[in-house]
Amino acid sequence: MKKSAKSDEKPSKNAKSAKRPVIGEMPAPQASGAVITALDLTVAPLDDEISAYFAKCMEKIGFVPNVLTAYAHDLAKLKAFMGLYNDVMLAPSGLSKLEREMIAVVVSAINRCFYCLVAHGAAVRQMSGDPLLGELMVMNWRAAKLSKRHHAMLEFAAKLTETPHLIGEEDRAALRKAGFSNADIWDIAATTGFFNMSNRVASATDMRPNDAYHAQAR
Repeated sequence: MKKSAKSDEKPSKNAKSAKRPVIGEMPAPQASGAVITALDLTVAPLDDEISAYFAKCMEKIGFVPNVLTAYAHDLAKLKAFMGLYNDVMLAPSGLSKLEREMIAVVVSAINRCFYCLVAHGAAVRQMSGDPLLGELMVMNWRAAKLSKRHHAMLEFAAKLTETPHLIGEEDRAALRKAGFSNADIWDIAATTGFFNMSNRVASATDMRPNDAYHAQAR
């Protein structure tokens, strides 16, 4: 019997370049673009103070954070928000700026606040120089390698967010044992409270973060 001859023919270029059948569909692009919130609110005429502040934002980071633009429909509300934010996040404290950003992200993760997770997740990555830390704060802070100080701080913030009615003296004692002063405990509570408020406003209005945040400090 004759053995069947093997074909020496190679697949044609046309066969190689043939397109594979499309399965499923690609998701729509997720860039927010010019969309800031779901509410049709017009930015009020800016006074000199706010104009200068927005110009400083452009100079330092290249954009005006959308949360500020969103609040700018009412300059009194914007100034109140900025004042409280600056006091909670930037004023002298026994908590570092990075520690306050870590609290912001953990609270926002529990509340699933897209705006704050993106914006403050970027801040954690940038301030720590550790993109992995930023991702862990967003996804599951308990999986991070944390000091006793940071674990106690974030445990308190998480409990105050999820079950505030269960906070008791034992929770404050755990913070003192980790080295926090009474003034520090106030600042942990204030930071946690601020972001619970901010998360809810952002979620209620479908506030969208600036697209630039997504690529920062990666």
